[in-house]
Amino acid sequence: MGCMRRTLAAVALCAAAALASGGCTSGSAPAASLSRPPAAATTTPAPAPSSSPTATAPASPAPRAALPAVNDPVSLPALMARRYDGRDLRLGRVLSRQSAYTRYAVTYLSGRLRISGVMDVPTGKGPFRTVVLAHGHIDLSIYTSGRGLAREQDYLARRGFVVLHTDYRNHASSSKDPDAERDLRLGYAVDVVNAVLALRASGLAAVDPDRIGLLGRSMGGGVVLDTIVAQPGLVDSAVLYDSVSSTTWQNFQRWTARSPDGDPVLAAHGTPQTDPRFWREVSPATYFDRVQVPVLVHHGEVDRTCPPQWSRDTVAGLRRAGADVQLFTYPGQDHAFYGESWTRSMQRTVAFFERTLHA
Repeated sequence: MGCMRRTLAAVALCAAAALASGGCTSGSAPAASLSRPPAAATTTPAPAPSSSPTATAPASPAPRAALPAVNDPVSLPALMARRYDGRDLRLGRVLSRQSAYTRYAVTYLSGRLRISGVMDVPTGKGPFRTVVLAHGHIDLSIYTSGRGLAREQDYLARRGFVVLHTDYRNHASSSKDPDAERDLRLGYAVDVVNAVLALRASGLAAVDPDRIGLLGRSMGGGVVLDTIVAQPGLVDSAVLYDSVSSTTWQNFQRWTARSPDGDPVLAAHGTPQTDPRFWREVSPATYFDRVQVPVLVHHGEVDRTCPPQWSRDTVAGLRRAGADVQLFTYPGQDHAFYGESWTRSMQRTVAFFERTLHA
């Protein structure tokens, strides 16, 4: 994992030197207070498994399969083979100041696209553990920057985590990608990979480049799964909340097939009957043998949006592949957790990140 992180960080730093553009957005914090020389990556030891009523001890990691052939540019093998160059993270205006953290508008580069988002920086001396958040589906017509996972952003920042909430391409003030829907939103995973690399290349004193995790909710859970199979050594751990299915055709059937976006997808890629290889190669479940990081999964037992069975199937597949994975289910909880269940899930999430995001 350490070798992969060093390689990715080196790519990002080289790209930053060659391709960085422009100055900081107005309202940026002074560089002297937030920047530092990039730190060298270190190897992270494997964490000890924690006990829970619904968790089982992880199996021995299975050997990772060789990089699969790229048969289609819209595929997870294509994301595995892709060269990433996340860079030019810019702190923009201050959105709010709390006693525990300061909230900034941010942008960064993901390939040729500039992606917007928000970042919460804890008060005090860093570097801090850092979490990149991948939000769920929100209609583009009403989405505003940082709109998803607002409770989680605040909770994690108050407990000493730098939190970067990426908007993804096409959202808020991010650059547009007209092919995002036809390409089954795999570009969102590209934006998450580049968010991590942009953090590493930023030189921000608050960010520990060797302690970065991912958290994704609903559609964002699928984005996180795509990310950790496409780039296994990128981060140290991942958390999923009420995730979509790890078999992409199930998601397509549930939401997209009868929408205006369904016909272009079917015209370009067919169905599992007409092109089974394509649908295998866009499903993270196909590549669970590549997962190298601990995964924590939360799911409401009466979720009417993403069936709980989807998370049970994902966890079973990860365990068969030898991954370190825990599942917690929450009685009476639908797609959004409330009250004590949400608090308990966040306590577990913080404990998980404290255990897995260590130098």
